[in-house]
Amino acid sequence: MKILHLINTLGAGGAEKLLVDSAITYQKMGVNVDILLLKGGTSPFKHKLKNYPKINLFDLGENTKLYSPINIIRLIRYFKEYDIVHVHLFPSLYWASLANVFSNSKRKLIFTEHNVSNRRRQSIVSRVIDNFIYKQYSHIITVSDAAYDSLRKHLNSSFNNIKTISNGIDLEEIKNSSAYFKSELGFTNEIFLLIQISSFTDQKGQKALIKALNHLNEDIHLLLVGDGPTKEDCINLTKELNVSERVHFLGIRSDVPKLLKTADIVILSSFFEGLSLASIEGLASGKPFIASDVPGLTNIVENAGILFPVNDYKKLASIIQKLQFDKDLYKSTIRNCEKRAEQYNIINMADKYIKLYNKCYNDR
Repeated sequence: MKILHLINTLGAGGAEKLLVDSAITYQKMGVNVDILLLKGGTSPFKHKLKNYPKINLFDLGENTKLYSPINIIRLIRYFKEYDIVHVHLFPSLYWASLANVFSNSKRKLIFTEHNVSNRRRQSIVSRVIDNFIYKQYSHIITVSDAAYDSLRKHLNSSFNNIKTISNGIDLEEIKNSSAYFKSELGFTNEIFLLIQISSFTDQKGQKALIKALNHLNEDIHLLLVGDGPTKEDCINLTKELNVSERVHFLGIRSDVPKLLKTADIVILSSFFEGLSLASIEGLASGKPFIASDVPGLTNIVENAGILFPVNDYKKLASIIQKLQFDKDLYKSTIRNCEKRAEQYNIINMADKYIKLYNKCYNDR
């Protein structure tokens, strides 16, 4: 059974991290998979894969244009070598589907839907195209109930091959990580650290966090890990609010577990999610986790971490302040978060996918 995973890039993102961690977990469980990228380039995830030489990593080139239809032809050559192709994200979703059509292949395609929303779902034309594209997949996997419900509404009623497999993380990696001394990051022990791990896009809502900081004590600082198109806007906002000395943009990091352990509170202020790996990592971090009350986060965090109304930075500031000074609430929130995180072990997720791969292989 030869399995290939296809994704756009290995840039810093939840789906990319999940793919790399999953491939490593599959290998440990005796199932080898390869990875193909539409576009190559440097990435911390590539460095991680170097420790696992049995996982072959290919790409179509560092200068590949992600949205070029020529990718369809280039993918066919790779697909011929595999029994199953497991696809992640758009536009890989489209190019893999069309490559399978044009090659007239009986190869099994699997697609994992990582989010609850995208721009294509706002267009009637895109909906018609999506129905054709998704029809080429033997199995469509959503990462949460919210993602399942959203995709069901988008596609027509003829699809009976959609099911949910919740994302998982390597809980041991988080648990076994040790915190930095705050002085190693340039802070005194008196500084109370908040952290958000996410790309900088409109979806992730970092601006609410920055605005909340303006309503908190001077000893509270914010670490923002990640990169993306809205980063510059966020930097400008810190200057406008005169909090630039308390907001620290750390870029893309390979030491996320250590940073989570070092912070005092972990936050995710997204406007929507599929099933965010950052949220599970936050729950497992050994620190209180706060998240916005939105699809893809509510079901994971409710009755474990603490939810706040989306974009309500004043309410967020109030929760942070309460956690800072109420030690009983701080400790009880940690216990509840860690207990919830146990439900999202990557081993459980990988086992479900391996069973799906075996079914696809046997049904050829």
